[in-house]
Amino acid sequence: MIHGEIATKSKTVLILCEDLYDELELWYPAIRMREEGHTVLFVGSGAKPVFTGKHGIPVTADLGADGVEEPFHALIIPGGYAPDKLRRYPAVLELVRRAVDSGAVVATICHGPWVLISAGVVRGRSMTCVSAIRDDLINAGAAYLDREVVTDGNIITSRTPDDLPAFAATLVRALRR
Repeated sequence: MIHGEIATKSKTVLILCEDLYDELELWYPAIRMREEGHTVLFVGSGAKPVFTGKHGIPVTADLGADGVEEPFHALIIPGGYAPDKLRRYPAVLELVRRAVDSGAVVATICHGPWVLISAGVVRGRSMTCVSAIRDDLINAGAAYLDREVVTDGNIITSRTPDDLPAFAATLVRALRR
């Protein structure tokens, strides 16, 4: 429950993790999803069971990307430098493609769109990201919009930790539909 509301049907939310993830961009959405009554599972690259964030906070993966089975309702890709590692794993890229194709909500922030780029799912989409990878997103065929949150179909993108309140609120609304 949150703010006196009863969460509707609990959904399964996956959050990708790898070393050098941004702690705020992983834990803020995780906590918000739990507040909504959703089941949150941390999905690692498969390289190891525990990953360390940019500031040393660990997260333990519940399973590896190659062990994810349907159904799941959302996939969150936090930023930091973890996306540069995540996009090197074929199982992660396949999971992202499955999520996009199935209509699951795919939400990513900061450097997270790097994983979507490597999965080949950004062409023709309107998206945002941290300014450092703006050119990467454009060169992969997406239309870049400098906004705190951009939703295009089932993909939600955001720029930086400052945008986390709007990012999480948009994700909550998408999962209530």
